[in-house]
Amino acid sequence: MALFLYRILESHMLNINVGGADRILRIVVGLLLVALAATGQVGAWGWIGVVPLATGLFRMCPLYSLFGFKTCPVSQPK
Repeated sequence: MALFLYRILESHMLNINVGGADRILRIVVGLLLVALAATGQVGAWGWIGVVPLATGLFRMCPLYSLFGFKTCPVSQPK
């Protein structure tokens, strides 16, 4: 079900602009921060890890869109 939803969002609503090492780094840092927050190793600020985790998983960063950046080599259909 989650994969189905992801494919719909990816193909119809999201402008993919995060790729490669950028994506991997976002996912790793996001998971690390969320894990540290969940275990009480860091304060509540650790839950901000949800942001890089989500942008890495969905391959879309709103700030990149705002500034016109793109680290993904895949060309978008128009």
